Amino acid sequence: MTDATPDAQRTFRDLLHAQRVWDVDLPGFDPATAPDAPVPLFHAWFAEAVAAGQPEPHTMTLATVDSADRPDVRTLMLHDADGRGWHFATHSTSAKGRQLAARPYAALGFYWPAQGRQVRVRGPVTACTPAESRADLHARSTGALASALTGSQSAVLGSGEELTRAADAAWERARAEPDAEVETWTRYVVAPEKVEFFQGDAGRRHVRLRYRREADAWVRELLWP
Repeated sequence: MTDATPDAQRTFRDLLHAQRVWDVDLPGFDPATAPDAPVPLFHAWFAEAVAAGQPEPHTMTLATVDSADRPDVRTLMLHDADGRGWHFATHSTSAKGRQLAARPYAALGFYWPAQGRQVRVRGPVTACTPAESRADLHARSTGALASALTGSQSAVLGSGEELTRAADAAWERARAEPDAEVETWTRYVVAPEKVEFFQGDAGRRHVRLRYRREADAWVRELLWP
């Protein structure tokens, strides 16, 4: 591996250290007013992120564990958040699908810098029914269907030309067959055991409220920043 030259490294560090966070007016958050369960608060914070102009507030990071017990992470879209948990979808044959089949536990992370907020979710993962997975796929756009029909997610790609041919064919099929089936497309749900809401503060007096599941109830507790 070739390291960066000293000048390039210095330029990078100067640029890195010049960055600032939360150069906006941040909202307050009084945890005493939080609801008894995490999903209603997530719904409220999501709506406030949208109202604040946060780009792509529905994107999140998904962390899983591979066969060697090493963490893996990627960014994808939230499909729902309800009484069952936080929903997303992917191919069961993808890297994350295989990891979840072997170790069905995951962590999610949302970051909304427009308001200095984060939400973290941890819990077991279950695959939804085939009917729910089909409905999930066909409720989305033609582009989403075309993407699901394109190649084998996470497999090694031979060339850009191969992707272009496969994508063109997938788009053609998606337009011609909007109800086309993709057997590997699977909707998953993370059933939360812990959910943390983080409100940033310019004075570094961040507010962290964690919901922790105990039996059939939620325990709320504040955490040191």
